Amino acid sequence: MVNCSRLSVFVALFLLTISWSAQSAAPKKEFYEIRIYHLKNPDQGSRVEKYLKDAYLPAMHRAGIKNIGVFKPVASDTSAGKLIYVLTPLKSFDQLLVLPKTLEKDAAYLSAGKDYIDAAYNNPPYARFESIVLESFRDMPVHKLPNLSAPKSERVYELRSYEGHTEKIHRNKVKMFNDGGEVPLFDRLGFNAVFYGSVISGSHMPNLMYMTTFSDKASRDAHWKSFFEDDVWLKLKANPEYQNNVSKNTIFFLYPTDYSDI
Repeated sequence: MVNCSRLSVFVALFLLTISWSAQSAAPKKEFYEIRIYHLKNPDQGSRVEKYLKDAYLPAMHRAGIKNIGVFKPVASDTSAGKLIYVLTPLKSFDQLLVLPKTLEKDAAYLSAGKDYIDAAYNNPPYARFESIVLESFRDMPVHKLPNLSAPKSERVYELRSYEGHTEKIHRNKVKMFNDGGEVPLFDRLGFNAVFYGSVISGSHMPNLMYMTTFSDKASRDAHWKSFFEDDVWLKLKANPEYQNNVSKNTIFFLYPTDYSDI
């Protein structure tokens, strides 16, 4: 007969092993940096793109950071030719902090990116850049690649920013995506979301941002029409718990460069 105390220890260890396995199998939360380059002229745009394509993306890949997105505003946008967006998914916040030192040790990066890295004070490759850091949502803890077959030049990637009146109201909007069911609704309707994130450092806080993707503008419009007519959304937006939780909604229409991973 098995000793009861030994059996209890065995059962406890077994349950603990299952718990550890479940925790290790669960997707971990990601962080994202969105870097936005502001350009004065086409020459700066060409130099930044050469740096991203030949130096930054290859260096990130060598560092084990995959799926870097590089985007430009669509032609009809007044910011076309003036901005370049770079989305970098990160496994942890610490990874963002050590990236500069990682790049400094990469000889291939330093060589390929020399024009950008060693630019003279009177000939910079950009006017300025801004950096937005985000923490992924609970219900989509890791990013996804869009399931699209259309040429990248025809695609429409929609980046949205929802600003909140206060921190508490902002958290209510994040809750609307998670507990309220906006994330699974977007997924069910085929919005091909790349990420959802709450901004932890940026110029328009408190706010959240997310990116959805479409084959073209017509597909984008059709998807949003189905969203606004969906019974789940109609019920959700009428829920008193989630009223007046966005002070400003800004939409950026982008398309991926031919060398973008996303």
